[in-house]
Amino acid sequence: MTRLAVPLSCSLALLLLACPGADGDPGEIDGITLPDPSGVSWAAGVDNPFFPLPVGATWHYEAQTPDGLESDDVEVLAETREVNGVTATVVHDVVRLDGEIVEETWDWYAQDTQGNVWYLGEDTCEWQGGACAVMEGAWEWGVDGARPGIIMPADPTVDGQPYFQEYDEDEAEDVGEVIATGESISVPAGDFSGCVRTRDSSHLDPDLDEEKVYCPGVGNVFVAEPEANVSLLSYTGL
Repeated sequence: MTRLAVPLSCSLALLLLACPGADGDPGEIDGITLPDPSGVSWAAGVDNPFFPLPVGATWHYEAQTPDGLESDDVEVLAETREVNGVTATVVHDVVRLDGEIVEETWDWYAQDTQGNVWYLGEDTCEWQGGACAVMEGAWEWGVDGARPGIIMPADPTVDGQPYFQEYDEDEAEDVGEVIATGESISVPAGDFSGCVRTRDSSHLDPDLDEEKVYCPGVGNVFVAEPEANVSLLSYTGL
């Protein structure tokens, strides 16, 4: 599934299934692949067709939820951030409920030379009373044992093997799995084909169950959540 740069003593296939990481950590936890960044060569920028992040690109999503109309505005910033020695692309994400900001995040991504997109950490803020009030859920590769995960494989394949998208033990343990490829979908932003569908869950929260659709040249266009469906309405800069 995921093409990773690995130590010469361990083949790619073995790494994804059971091979220990170079630092002695297990290659998987409870059957979930724990990606190993040891020895990875990093590319400049993120251009995976299913997760493109050119500077200045924007996406606008909306969903009608039980609490009201939720909107999500995402933008790739020109600024970068050094995360454990790797230059990461910064993505700013603002969630509004009926027009009022409820959450703001800064996510950090980097791509390896094989084409895998890694999630390196995030700053996050929950808004209350019109201001940032709660800073919870933030994590960063290399801080207190946190490790990066794969947000989008270089060559998404349906193989039944889940993988960690992030790993900060007992704090952030989201899991992804490719469940379909070659899909077509229509959303307000347009008609797309050749898309990949993933299932996102959490090793910490069994109630978290989402399906996401990523399409070539655009990225995420649809999210099926337990209580709402999130659709891409518009995008720019791609």
